[in-house]
Amino acid sequence: MTDYDVLTIGNAIVDIIARADDGFLDREAIQKGGMTLIDTERAEHLYGVMGPGIEMSGGSAGNTIAGLVSLGGTGAYVGKVSNDQLGEIFAHDIRALGVHYATRPLDGHPPTARSMILVTPDGQRSMNTYLGACVELGPEDIDAAVVAAAKVTYFEGYLWDPPRAKQAIVEAARIAHDNGREVAMTLSDAFCVHRYRDEFLDLMRSGTVDIVFANESEALSLYEVNDLGTALDQLAKDTKRFCAVTRSEKGCIVVDGDQRVSVPALAIADVVDTTGAGDLFASGFLRGYTMGLDHEKCAKLGVAAAGHIIGQIGPRPQTPLKDLPAVKAVLGG
Repeated sequence: MTDYDVLTIGNAIVDIIARADDGFLDREAIQKGGMTLIDTERAEHLYGVMGPGIEMSGGSAGNTIAGLVSLGGTGAYVGKVSNDQLGEIFAHDIRALGVHYATRPLDGHPPTARSMILVTPDGQRSMNTYLGACVELGPEDIDAAVVAAAKVTYFEGYLWDPPRAKQAIVEAARIAHDNGREVAMTLSDAFCVHRYRDEFLDLMRSGTVDIVFANESEALSLYEVNDLGTALDQLAKDTKRFCAVTRSEKGCIVVDGDQRVSVPALAIADVVDTTGAGDLFASGFLRGYTMGLDHEKCAKLGVAAAGHIIGQIGPRPQTPLKDLPAVKAVLGG
């Protein structure tokens, strides 16, 4: 078995991205800036009324592994699709990147997940997600050899919505730790944190998770506080290894015990679409971490990857991230 820098586990989703204004969000009662789970009827309705869309493979953990290999790392991915057109698109896209992907597809029902993403003029994205095949992800989809071969197994908090995925994550964490590997998670979304706060805290405090990625609103939601300093102090106590907290244009803070490392954001001339910013931050950080770099350099790689992705439509790099000047400045070359 080939060694991998990172294995990511997530909801395998094809994104349908379209422009919209705030009036459209209001008329359709869409929560701006968040992720809302929808059923088949709602998915069909939104697809019918939204503007022209661009279809591309997405999903939080899928975006993260795509970014990591674009930075020169090696990776694998676990996520459930169906044997349908969107499933074929997703599988082709992730394998074409050089990512190991061998999750067995369903026989066509439920269909592959899709997310209608409405991007407003301010670059904010509002996601309306039909999980479809994702709800069938289970422990049987975890390949012990792949988990054992990955330095870090990373999963998205969104997986706490499909019930059997929880079992899959716990099993993957057990295998990883039995093989001396580490486990990371992203809290994914403040609304997701609100739904599963106690379970997320248990994952951290039990040591099931070693590393945590969050944005500022997710960190505040996790502890139900309004002060970031208080949330960071709690994260320092509850995270086994460390936590990286992103703050949009304010950059990020890495919390490791009593240590705090702050890295500013890059100046971005034109924010086009914030879809995938957090996912790509994790890409950069994990690329640096699996190379043995210190927290500051890891965070700089994360900031560089996130800053690049918000300057384009869609959450996956369209040019190699390893060639970015900001990345070369950290890695050399």
